[in-house]
Amino acid sequence: MKNIIERILTCAILPPLAKSRLVIPALATVVLVVVVACGPSAAPTAIPQATADPTAITPILATTVLEVGEQRLAFLLTTSKVLIKAPTALVTPVFLDGAYGTVPGPTMEAVFNLWPYGVRGSYSSYTNFDQAGRWRVDVQVDNPEGVDEVQFEVEVMEKSPIPALGSRALFSISKTLAGHGAIEEITTDYSPDPELYQLTIKEAVENPLPSVVVFASPAFCTSPTCGPQVDTVTELKEKHPRAANYIHVEIYDNPAEIQGDLDRAEIFGVVNDWGLTANEDYFNESWTFIIDAEGMIDDRFEGFATVDELETALLKVLPKT
Repeated sequence: MKNIIERILTCAILPPLAKSRLVIPALATVVLVVVVACGPSAAPTAIPQATADPTAITPILATTVLEVGEQRLAFLLTTSKVLIKAPTALVTPVFLDGAYGTVPGPTMEAVFNLWPYGVRGSYSSYTNFDQAGRWRVDVQVDNPEGVDEVQFEVEVMEKSPIPALGSRALFSISKTLAGHGAIEEITTDYSPDPELYQLTIKEAVENPLPSVVVFASPAFCTSPTCGPQVDTVTELKEKHPRAANYIHVEIYDNPAEIQGDLDRAEIFGVVNDWGLTANEDYFNESWTFIIDAEGMIDDRFEGFATVDELETALLKVLPKT
């Protein structure tokens, strides 16, 4: 845990931005420079260094995998000086590939979720993209620095390679302490929770409880949209200890061999099976899946999700009392 805190607190307001997640606002003039990212292994990435208006908002997209249907849309908002933390923002999706011009969807409220240690936070809403193609997202937010609107574009797929909401969870044989011995052989977590390595995904899906499955590499969280996701799942487990199965799947197959050098790292096959590496810009971003008692995926979270977000999703699949 100490190492995770140090990585977060030694970064600036936001760590350097991965190319895949920096969204250039419309009409903004941005100068890019190459810097070294916060984290032990990230390659040099681009970061906005200056804009025509220092109070202008820079959005950072957390959910890069979007497909037709309703799903979580999450993003961070920052200026050159501060992270924007207004309690809510208004989000309007606008379809850009229509035959007769742009087609706006309904305006939704996105809620701000403060992340652990208070350094970062993201806005999230459940947004319906009813067609594949290019969409613009219009955001209005209370910005104490001045500018209070920003737009960014996203590409919505007809179907993503990652298991969709409403699809059946894969019966994957993930690693457990019983099957793989020492815990350092199955996770890069510096202070692992052994209870997250008791069941395979297959065993969890086959038993009568809902499941929370997190794919993450705790020691190599380097993008601006990742956080202590495995710790957050443990926190959720402690709030609802016998209500669900809780499983961590390490991104890398050989944690003990890596020793801080990702050149040695090999992706665990189950990560490929779930389609995470099919995303062109995927590095080791976390994904968390909420699976109901019937083995169906009820929600999914790309990038960091707070315990409140996960708890809200879990409560939806727990038996009503």
